[in-house]
Amino acid sequence: MEYKIGLIRGDGIGPEIVNEAKKVLDAVCEKYGHTFHYSDMLLGGASIDATGLPLTEETVAEAKTCDAVLMGSIGGDAATSPWYRLEPSRRPEAGLLGIRKALNLFANVRPAYLYDELKAACPLRDEVIGKGFDMVIMRELTGGLYFGERKTYEENGVRTAVDTLIYNENEIRRIAKRAFEIAGKRRKKVTSVDKANVLDSSRLWRSVVEETAREYPDITLEHMLVDNCAMQLVRDPGQFDVILTENMFGDILSDEASMVTGSIGMLSSASLNETSFGLYEPSHGSAPDIAGKNLANPLATILSAAMLLRYSLDLDAEADAVEAAVQKVLKEGYRTGDIMSEGCRKVSTTEMGSLVAAKVGGDEKDEK
Repeated sequence: MEYKIGLIRGDGIGPEIVNEAKKVLDAVCEKYGHTFHYSDMLLGGASIDATGLPLTEETVAEAKTCDAVLMGSIGGDAATSPWYRLEPSRRPEAGLLGIRKALNLFANVRPAYLYDELKAACPLRDEVIGKGFDMVIMRELTGGLYFGERKTYEENGVRTAVDTLIYNENEIRRIAKRAFEIAGKRRKKVTSVDKANVLDSSRLWRSVVEETAREYPDITLEHMLVDNCAMQLVRDPGQFDVILTENMFGDILSDEASMVTGSIGMLSSASLNETSFGLYEPSHGSAPDIAGKNLANPLATILSAAMLLRYSLDLDAEADAVEAAVQKVLKEGYRTGDIMSEGCRKVSTTEMGSLVAAKVGGDEKDEK
């Protein structure tokens, strides 16, 4: 099969980790007989440097011709980068918001899984970890506070800022459907997270989620307030299967969940629309302090590529092979610096990518 995959290498460590994910995708092609045609695009700081804009019409148009897009990290050091002396709508992160809106990427899927091999890196006590955890956070991505009208003004000498949180029932229903569909392929439980004791938007959220749940009678639905959810993620993460929530809550909770796993460098992410198209990226940032030093952990980007294979290209066996390859490499004791522990072997970004690619291809060691 032939597919077209867009590559947005991004900023900071982005080009390095995308290169390693591409190496793994190339190994998938060689083993399974596929052909991937790659198209490079600019977004974020790299786009600002080249065009003066964080997102161009050309990038959006090219992305629409692809079956999926794999992206590295976006942004830089807000304290030192000249990108952050620009007004907010021209900064790197504005490109991210822009492409999500332009491609209607309303559903963000972030798995949070504890590998047995990385339990030592988990900050929680063994009795809390128990048998581990495996959850998915479904975050609504194109509505809510981040996309509402905003303004800052001064009145009678007092500065005032206003952000607007708006959701309509159609926006809520479509993300709820995605959550229930994914839960149907997992452990059949959805935890809808809101602040319905305070916010009108959350009360509408809860009402629409309950209406949607009637279409999925085999799925268990529970509601949880966001502050309680933040506590439960560190108290008993194993209770969660699919967490469904709005944009800002999802932004915060997914980062919390990532740290519970022991390293944000392990966590993949998919942003989906109503078709098979998706934008896939690691959950971590651009880490400009280690950019270009061959130190970054590429596994989150490699696992994002596995999600690309599964969700956009419908290549489940190939996705399974990539995920199994990552687990085998970890089991053999290879680690980048962020997940390094005693008795393991520290490897570079490029070495880690090559190890996973070799496992996908079925090296001799793997075949024994």
